[in-house]
Amino acid sequence: MSAIADRDEALRLDEGDPLTALRRAFAVPPWPGGGHPEWAYFAGNSLGLMPRAARAAVEAELDEWARLAVEGWFEAREPWLEYAGSLRPSVAALVGASPEEVSVMGTLTVDLHLLLATFYRPTGVRRRILIEDTAFPSDSHAVSSQAAWHGLDPEEAVIRVAPREGESTLRTADVVEAIERAGDTLAVVLLGAVNYLTGEVLALREITEAAHRVGAACGWDLAHAIGNVPVSLHDADADFAAWCHYKYVNGGPGAPAGIFVHERHWRDEAPFRLAGWWATDPAARFLMEPDFVARAGAEGWAISTPPIVAYAPLRASLALFDQVGMHALRERSIRLTGWLESLLDEVAAVRRLELITPRDAERRGSQLSVTVAGADEIARRLRDRHGVVCDVRRPDVLRFAPAPLYSSFEDCRRAAVGLLDVCEPR
Repeated sequence: MSAIADRDEALRLDEGDPLTALRRAFAVPPWPGGGHPEWAYFAGNSLGLMPRAARAAVEAELDEWARLAVEGWFEAREPWLEYAGSLRPSVAALVGASPEEVSVMGTLTVDLHLLLATFYRPTGVRRRILIEDTAFPSDSHAVSSQAAWHGLDPEEAVIRVAPREGESTLRTADVVEAIERAGDTLAVVLLGAVNYLTGEVLALREITEAAHRVGAACGWDLAHAIGNVPVSLHDADADFAAWCHYKYVNGGPGAPAGIFVHERHWRDEAPFRLAGWWATDPAARFLMEPDFVARAGAEGWAISTPPIVAYAPLRASLALFDQVGMHALRERSIRLTGWLESLLDEVAAVRRLELITPRDAERRGSQLSVTVAGADEIARRLRDRHGVVCDVRRPDVLRFAPAPLYSSFEDCRRAAVGLLDVCEPR
C-alpha cells in the first residue's frame, strides 16, 4: 500500500509524536465538506492560525482599558509603558539575539525603511544594494525607493542575484561571488533568510561575512524564518534584521513586527536614525524636550507609541514558543516536512507537478513549494473538495507549510490525496 493510501500510518505517526497535542492550542477552521472536521491548513507561511489563548489576552487588555483608561500605561497589571519590552526576551530567543538587540515595533516594510535610513547612506562609489531576484516584492519596492530617494537610478543601484539557469534556488557560492564582484560599490546586502517562494534557507553567516569583507552592511528579512528555523543573528554578526510576526509566529493578521540591531552599532556610538518620541531614553521622554536622546538598544529605533491591544495575541503565541522551544519545533518540522516530501514524490510520479524546494532538510524550513499548471484552480479545488488550504504564488507555484505547532501527518496525507485528485496526469 502506498503511504498516500495508508491513513492508519499517518494516524500512528500523529499518535507517536510528542508534540501532536499542540494543535489543540490553536483554532483550526472547521471544514463542512465531510470526512474531516477541520481544514488541513498549510498557509501558515502567509498567516498563522489563531492561538486559542489570544482571545482572552485581547479581552484582558480591553478590560484594562475600560477599567483604567490612560492610567493603564502605569497601573495595568502589565503596565503598557513597558509592554513591548516584556516581549523582547521571547522574540530574542527566536532570532538568536540579546533582548537589548531586538524591538517589537511597527510593520515589516516600515521597519526596513527605518533600518535602511541608518544602514543605507550611499557615499562616493559605495551606493549599491544587493537583494535576491526572487525577494518578496515589498523588499524590492523598499530598496528601489530607497535608492530613488537618494537620487539614484534603481536600475543601476539595485543588484539582483538570481539562481542559475534551470535551477530554482540560490547557491551560496553565487551569492558570495556577486558580493565580491560588486566590491567597494556595495553599500548593503539585504536578503531573505528563508526565501518566501521556494522555502530555501540561505547561509546567513557565510553571506554576512562576505558582505563585511567588502565593507558592506548586511541585513536580513526574517519574515519566513522567525518561528520556522533556528536563527543566530548576533553570532552571525548580522548588522540588522526585520521581520513580521503573523506567519509562523501566529501573532495575528498585521501583527506588530520586529527588528534587530547588533549591539556594536549602538553600544559605543549614536548612529543616525529617523527619530521619534518613543525611541527617546525613558529618563528623558516625559521631560518633553525637543532634543532627541536615543534609548539604548534596538528600542532606540522604535519611534512610535506601541499598539497594546495588537500585542496581546502575539504575547499569547510567544508563550507557546517559550513552552516548547525552537529545538523541539525544528525537529518536528523536519519530521513533518520529510513525510510530506515523500508523499509529494508519490504524487509527482503520476501527476504533473515538480518540487522546487531544496531536498536537504538543512536547506529548507517548514515549506515545500511545487510548480503546477493552473495553480489558482488547483488550490481552489484542493480547498473545496478536500479542505486542504495552501498558498498560491502566481503564475504556477503552490506553497505547502506544515507548521510544527499545529500541522499533522494526517494533514500531509490529505494534501497528497487532494493533489492526486485535482492535478493532471503525466
